[in-house]
Amino acid sequence: MIEGEVGSRGKAVAAAGGRTLLDMNGYQWTVLFAAWLGWGFDIFDSLLFNYVAPNAVPTLLGLQIGTPAAQQATLRWTGVLTSLLLIGWAIGGILFGRVADRIGRTKTLLLTMAMYALGTAACAFAPNMATLVVFRIIASLGIGGEWAAGAAMVAEVVPEKRRVEAGALLYTAAPVGLFLATIITFQIQGVYFKGSPEVAWRYVFLFGLLPALVAFLVRLFVKEPERWESVASKAAPPRLREIFTPEYRMITFSGFLMALVALITWWSCNAFLPVVATGLASQASAGLDREAATHLAETWKATAGNWFNIGGLIGTLLTVPASKMLGRRVMFTIYFLASGLAVLAAFGLPMDPHTRLYMYFPIGLSVFGVFGAFTYYLPELYPTRLRGTGAGFCYNSGRLIAAIGPFIVGSVAARGAGALGGALQVLFYVGFVPLAGLLVMPWVLETKDRALID
Repeated sequence: MIEGEVGSRGKAVAAAGGRTLLDMNGYQWTVLFAAWLGWGFDIFDSLLFNYVAPNAVPTLLGLQIGTPAAQQATLRWTGVLTSLLLIGWAIGGILFGRVADRIGRTKTLLLTMAMYALGTAACAFAPNMATLVVFRIIASLGIGGEWAAGAAMVAEVVPEKRRVEAGALLYTAAPVGLFLATIITFQIQGVYFKGSPEVAWRYVFLFGLLPALVAFLVRLFVKEPERWESVASKAAPPRLREIFTPEYRMITFSGFLMALVALITWWSCNAFLPVVATGLASQASAGLDREAATHLAETWKATAGNWFNIGGLIGTLLTVPASKMLGRRVMFTIYFLASGLAVLAAFGLPMDPHTRLYMYFPIGLSVFGVFGAFTYYLPELYPTRLRGTGAGFCYNSGRLIAAIGPFIVGSVAARGAGALGGALQVLFYVGFVPLAGLLVMPWVLETKDRALID
């Protein structure tokens, strides 16, 4: 069994005794960093719409920004577009998971990053909602495919004993990507163009081109994992139906259910973070002029997003000791229980608007943090020739069902006279999803201390 990819450059470093932090050589860190950038910009591009929706939706629909009609339309379209993003993400994840097993991890990573970068940047030129929907679907296909290629590549490249740490480090790119989305949105909409919200959101989308540069660097420095090349040269091309054979059926079932619970909770909460923060800010901005009210809304969105991301970053790193000491099953149990309690408290307890923003920290710690485990847990379930196909299916197919969550939250919340109150009420019930997920635990396959399967 190959203990990680070293390649021609990596072997030279290893032969010279050039081990670095976490027992990984320079090339292995390069691969991890390339996948880390891909996943970070993946999240960055996927959430840009949600951050600009309060301005973009009314502009494209011809509504005045900040009015009750604009707020309700924003809730409705945020739900619709988030659900469509998840559907495209699921299709792209399943499709490119198979592609990664057929043509290689690095080529697939390059292709998917270019696709979601161009699709996101094109949104800046959308003349209407229909065109914006088309561009978002194109981006979502690439966004979904990137995860399967990156996670499989990292799992196959790093040393066996550092797979958990590398997987968790890979997922820290997600909160960093959200930090970047929060900062760029605030600077563009809240500082440089705070007096022109009707056009500011278009400049935000143009930053979606950043991953294209990263894709070029990946092409220059990262090779295909030797582990995959060795297996792919001898094995038959993978087929999706293989992960449903008796040998893998229960593994696929358990991996799918775990991802489904986490996805429904995360997307229902995060998709409406900007809408909730904007609504809370509107309660506190009565009497302020338009520019001051816009600045307050962008500041509160940044505050909620930053606390969510800080919690997610800490929660992601905490999956490492939890998984290695307690095992995968116990770790998932703790995170699902904490997720349910955090969501119920954040959207159910009475508190003043500004205090509620900080409740996104425990939500991030649990709801966001648990995803740090999927980057190493799902690749552990399948052998090399099926790793991209299986992990991609489990992680992404759940989005087809999870897509119902944002759509329901947005539709129900938009019906009420008070859009914010409706959103908080629906989000409260989302807290029962991870608690119901505890029923899945008997089917969770424990992979603690198990070597990666070839």
